Amino acid sequence: QVQLVESGGGLVQPGGSLRLSCVASGIMFSINAMEWYRQPPGKQRELVASITGRGAINYANDVKGRFTISRDNAKKTVYLQMDSLRPEDTAVYYCHALAYPLEWGQGTQITVSS
Repeated sequence: QVQLVESGGGLVQPGGSLRLSCVASGIMFSINAMEWYRQPPGKQRELVASITGRGAINYANDVKGRFTISRDNAKKTVYLQMDSLRPEDTAVYYCHALAYPLEWGQGTQITVSS
């Protein structure tokens, strides 16, 4: 059974930082590409960042230079370090395993507001 458990969300002021974590179970974590998605209020879910099992990384254009995705295969955890946060980053953030397209965690809410 695949489980993805996100944590680390919260309320932060513009310009602030947060670090999200996602612990995975039920998958061969080290060989799986992992992704972070977000769903802003009233909008569709969108891909934010991805990292392959070998460490190749891609970012959405609007988070490049501000967000950093990383993984710890021993802990079966993927991280998203978010710096210089903007109000438009407000969303529910989800992690996702590329090989398991139907499996999603509960998400974690990020609210960027002064």
